Amino acid sequence: MARTYEKTRGLTDIPLSYCPGCGHGIVHKLIAENLVELDILERTITIAPVGCAVLAYEYFNCDGIQAGHGRAPAVATGAKRTNPDKIVFTYQGDGDLAAIGTAEIVHAAHRGENITVIFVNNAIYGMTGGQMAPTTLIDMKTSTSPQGRAEPTTGRPIRMSEMLAQIPSVTYIERTSIHDIRHINQTKKAIKKAFQNQIDGCGFSMVEVLSTCPIGWAKKPVDAMKFVASDMLPYYPLGVYRDGGEAQ
Repeated sequence: MARTYEKTRGLTDIPLSYCPGCGHGIVHKLIAENLVELDILERTITIAPVGCAVLAYEYFNCDGIQAGHGRAPAVATGAKRTNPDKIVFTYQGDGDLAAIGTAEIVHAAHRGENITVIFVNNAIYGMTGGQMAPTTLIDMKTSTSPQGRAEPTTGRPIRMSEMLAQIPSVTYIERTSIHDIRHINQTKKAIKKAFQNQIDGCGFSMVEVLSTCPIGWAKKPVDAMKFVASDMLPYYPLGVYRDGGEAQ
C-alpha cells in the first residue's frame, strides 16, 4: 500500500499532550516541516515557554532549552549570542509573551536580536484554568471574567504585532491564522520567511498565529475554528505589519 502521508522527522515520536482541537499541534508541525525543508534542523535550538507548550522541547527533534515564564526572548538572546551559528527560536503563548514576558519581547525587538519568535495567540490562559489574558476579546467570557471582558475595568486587548512593528530595529512581523487550510498554508510560508531572515542575519522576526483553545473557550473544536474567523480576525487583522524597512 502506498504511503500518502509521513510525519516530518522534525518532530519526535513523543505523543503531544495538547487537548483535542488545540492549535499547538498544527503550529508544531509547520515549524518542524520548515526546519527540515530549510535544512537547519540539526543546528536549531528551541526555547520553550511556560504554558500549554511547556514541554515543546520534547516534541521538536532538535536541541531545546526551558525558559522561565516570559523569559524566552532573554534566554534566546543568550543562546544566539553565544552560538551565532545556531538557529534559535522561541515558542510562546499570549500569556507568556504578552503578559509576564512583555518587557523581554519588547527589549529583544528593540535590540534587533537575530532570533525568530513564534507567538501563538489563543486569547486566553489555557494551561492554568482559562483565565482572561491580555489578548482576551471584549465581552469574551473566561474563568476570571465570567460576565465577559469589560473595557472600562480591564482595557482593550493588546495587539502585539501592531506594537512591535513600530520598533525600527525589527525586521519582520506577520500575523497569520490556522482556522482553515488556506491560512495554515500561509502560516507555514510566514514561519519559513521568519527562519530565512535569521539564516540571512537580518534580525528580529515574529510570526503571530491566531489559534484555538476549545477547552478554555468551552467550544467544540469545529466551533472554535469558526470563532477565530468570526470573532478574532476582526480585532486581530491578518497580514504583514513590518517587512524590512518601515511598518506596513
